[in-house]
Amino acid sequence: MDKNAIKRILVRGPNWLGDAVMCEPAIRGLRKLFPQSQISLLVKPAVADVFAGHPAVTQILTYDSRGRHEGLTGKWALAGELRRQGFDLAVLFQNAFEAAFLTFLANVPRRYGYATDGRSLLLSDPVAVPDRRSLSHQVHYYWDLLKPLGLTGEPPAPEFSVSPEEEQAMAGRFIEGGLTATDIVVGINPGSTYGGAKRWLPERFAEVTERLSRSTPESRDRQVSVVIFGAKGEERLGQDIAAQLSARSLVLSGATTIRELMAAVKRCDVLLTNDTGPMHIASAFQVPVVAIFGPTDWRTTSPFGKAHTIVRQPVDCAPCLLRECPIDHRCMTRVTVDQVYEAAATQLAANKLTGDKLTREEIVASSSNLSACQPANLSAPLDGVTVFLDRDGTLNYDPGYLRIAADLKLLAGVGPALAKLKRAGAKLVVVTNQSGVGRGIMTLKDLEAVHARLQGLLEQEDAALDAIYFCPHHPDDGCRCRKPNVGMVERAQSELQLDHRRFYLVGDHARDIQLAQRVGAKAILFTAAALDAQSLETLKAKKAMPDAVAKSMAEAVDWILADAAKSAKTLPR
Repeated sequence: MDKNAIKRILVRGPNWLGDAVMCEPAIRGLRKLFPQSQISLLVKPAVADVFAGHPAVTQILTYDSRGRHEGLTGKWALAGELRRQGFDLAVLFQNAFEAAFLTFLANVPRRYGYATDGRSLLLSDPVAVPDRRSLSHQVHYYWDLLKPLGLTGEPPAPEFSVSPEEEQAMAGRFIEGGLTATDIVVGINPGSTYGGAKRWLPERFAEVTERLSRSTPESRDRQVSVVIFGAKGEERLGQDIAAQLSARSLVLSGATTIRELMAAVKRCDVLLTNDTGPMHIASAFQVPVVAIFGPTDWRTTSPFGKAHTIVRQPVDCAPCLLRECPIDHRCMTRVTVDQVYEAAATQLAANKLTGDKLTREEIVASSSNLSACQPANLSAPLDGVTVFLDRDGTLNYDPGYLRIAADLKLLAGVGPALAKLKRAGAKLVVVTNQSGVGRGIMTLKDLEAVHARLQGLLEQEDAALDAIYFCPHHPDDGCRCRKPNVGMVERAQSELQLDHRRFYLVGDHARDIQLAQRVGAKAILFTAAALDAQSLETLKAKKAMPDAVAKSMAEAVDWILADAAKSAKTLPR
């Protein structure tokens, strides 16, 4: 493709608010690829205002499918409007057949998008759909569409802005609602337009916010106020929750435009939410998020960036992606008030405010008596450290192609040892090759059940994993994620915003050590047997000499703690 010949680009954006936010980095990437081209964004009215004034977008075109563009006549009219603009290239972030058909009718010569929904023949440049088994985050899904056009690197976090006038107008509404400029604002978004299955119990939202307003150290110094968000039709839900609160509250359910919602969310100090569009807006404004996930997949649609906590229960039927639960809604009813309260209180403590939002480092530097109210790991020796863990033979007994969840049994001492790392502030991330999927020995559903059990057992030991990444491919597939290749670690680094200078990896195979070397991690070889001369020669031959050898997870953890404390003194501030 001659990029210099592309003067006018039509972008078909996603229809849902959350998807639109997650697509934003890719739209910035498109601008980077075509810095001189005019980029027109075609979206539904519900999300058009999100991109108002966005620097990567030249103009916004509205697709009013329930108004003037309704039905075949309306779509023909829209195709005519697009045809008259003379676009050279259409980039389709929306996967629907209709998106390709409209650009085909509009005579756009280059039509570029994923080959989904039977639309390949309508695309001049169909792009193969990524293997969904890799469970790539949706931000990556949109970003990766542009890689064949020359886009490189990893996607940045979504970014949006609101004008000073919009912020001032929302500040005025807050004041009218009884809130002041110095209040700690806890936002809650208890609804979901997707369906009831995504909703945590309203009375539990109320209980968490009530406890936050009374019992956190921050609430002793400053007033905690609650702002309740929601779509049209969720007004009663917001009012019912507000009626249960003694704290000052402002119900904005069904009472904001998109731009007003953005300004209001930006003002929050923490947002408690189901998996919804406002969750992604908060993340884009770097507002700490406590997101409660049930039927949807936290691995693909979690808030993208640093300041968020996922709260979920590892049940066998989740993620089911159903709008309504056909059984007992266990994925949500088992999420407790204590879990969400502790996550929110930790977020508030880690972002303790004095009028301006401070970084964790600034908090530590500026407060001499913070230890009484900070989370236990705020100044811990492993704050910023990530420990990557192999699974079979490292965390659990390895029976070979573990397929039945009930057969997973933790190795002795693993839970308490990992809990020690968590208390010290480390992130725990599993990276595991699972070629049994590619070989047809197990299904992805089998593997998800095994991982749900693993997470559940470790949560009982206060050693919850921050993430699990797995490679499901056959060894002959030549994928980039199978260890010792670096794909899983690179995904984790991007999605979890990890500091690559403080990586450790514990595993029981040479490939684990080789992976550690490739990503700059310190490697601990986990082996119950003593290393004899032959084993050492084998490791040397494979260029897989570890930094340390441990006979137990407790021994590995003690080595990490000692090394991290020593290394922290040499890291630049």
